[in-house]
Amino acid sequence: MEHGWSDADGVAMHYLAAGDPSDPTVVLLHGGVIDCASLSWGGVVDRLAEGRRVIAPDLAGYGESDRPDVDYSTAWHVRVVESFLDDLGLDSPSVVGLSLGGGVALGLALRSPHRVDHLVPVDSYGLGRELPNGRLSWALSRVPQLNRASLWLLARSELTRASLGGIVADPGAVPDVVVEELHERVARPMAGEAFRRWRRAEVSSDGYRTDYTDRLGRLDAPTLFVHGEEDGLFPVEWARAAADSVPDARVETFGGVAHWPPREAPDRFVGTLDAFLPRR
Repeated sequence: MEHGWSDADGVAMHYLAAGDPSDPTVVLLHGGVIDCASLSWGGVVDRLAEGRRVIAPDLAGYGESDRPDVDYSTAWHVRVVESFLDDLGLDSPSVVGLSLGGGVALGLALRSPHRVDHLVPVDSYGLGRELPNGRLSWALSRVPQLNRASLWLLARSELTRASLGGIVADPGAVPDVVVEELHERVARPMAGEAFRRWRRAEVSSDGYRTDYTDRLGRLDAPTLFVHGEEDGLFPVEWARAAADSVPDARVETFGGVAHWPPREAPDRFVGTLDAFLPRR
């Protein structure tokens, strides 16, 4: 993989890239909390780059990218990603987004339909309003000290793998190298700050603020919803209902997988995307 930098409307964004620049381009957008391009996509970038150009940015506030003093709402991320595409001269790539990144990908496809060739929301945010733990999730979003405390526990090496139980079905199956990178990143200064601000912007007492369900019929890009059947954060029913609402869409659900398909089931994930995304 290559490393690169982009100026996204004044925000310096780091990205990973692989494949021939003359091939069809795929942009991979990672999730929230302390995620980054290498954590979610490091095991699949090279494999997806066979016959494609793959670009995986660290979203603003995550990984090696800048951390501006903003609210980090989903709509803000959409605008920054669009600037990122402009800076790299990417007119109409396919876009794959995981969790928060899925919400950003959906927002981009709705805001600028001509910018997205094929769309793959993966265990995506933005497909419903219901909070996983009801008003407790809203209350926790208003107490950032609790989020910092949970990340402090995550940084304890003996707890890092176990803590993945909230997003994967089998923490023991996650590769050691991924757990080691997670442990290293959660110990960094300001870890989780962008996500804390995102939660304050996106979580209300009535549920998630960003909900695209009444706009999904406007999507005109071929769309594949990928979702783990054991996802306890965003239920698989969201993806099934969304696929029914999009004119050119289907859904692929992964049994025995929770919220992190590219790390829980990388072989099936790559095979599913290979069959859907354009390639040389």
